Amino acid sequence: MDTTTTEELLVQELDDGILLLTLNRPEARNAATLRIAQCMAAAIDAFEARDDLAVAVITGAGGTFCSGMDLKGFLRGEKPRVEGRGFAGITERPPAKPVIAAVEGYALAGGFELALACDLIVASQEARFGLPEVKRGLVASAGGLVRLPRQLPQRIALELAMTGDMMPAARLYECGLINRLVPAGQALDAAIALARSVADNSPLAVLTSKRVILESAEWPDAEKFERQRHLVEPVFASPDAREGAAAFAEKRKPVWTSRAVGAAG
Repeated sequence: MDTTTTEELLVQELDDGILLLTLNRPEARNAATLRIAQCMAAAIDAFEARDDLAVAVITGAGGTFCSGMDLKGFLRGEKPRVEGRGFAGITERPPAKPVIAAVEGYALAGGFELALACDLIVASQEARFGLPEVKRGLVASAGGLVRLPRQLPQRIALELAMTGDMMPAARLYECGLINRLVPAGQALDAAIALARSVADNSPLAVLTSKRVILESAEWPDAEKFERQRHLVEPVFASPDAREGAAAFAEKRKPVWTSRAVGAAG
């Protein structure tokens, strides 16, 4: 396992093509700084560029996911965002490849928005989520207001956005926001296991599936299948499609060769 520390962000390459990104400011409940945003953006760029990395997992050190923006930095005029990439270097432009959030403790404000920018969320039963911006005279502009009503029933999204109160992971699991709810301390292990189940599949097929699901919400009904056809035909014509069928017939594990980045263009 290759491990690299870039100050406030720990970057680790696990086996099976999984990249682990750990917010590493436990003394500040992993509040995001400009440096974290810059390092995250660079790590995501590297993740996207490498064919041997299939899935990223984002978590926080010290039992907390992320408490949001570092307010001391904010008072100094520093914002933890990268132009064109958003809060923590990811919320405005998540990668085309799959990303999973592993949440322990608090995911608040920008920390909640960071989790919302991920494709899947694994959370501890003791985790708490919230958008407390309104309590501080701010608004959840790093994706909370635009993503929540697409990932939760509108009234639940409004409650979170307008009260600023925290909501337990169990409630959000009931509402469908969280994929896996696990005992305290097990979120990261469960997220890595989920990442491996994604990474086992054809990267080209996974990226295309993600792209169709995310983009088709904006497609006119009359054009949905034609637009989908444009994206999926290269998958059916790929070496991976033939390899998947052959591996099934031969009762063996497939060996994927199609380039994952090809689906992102």
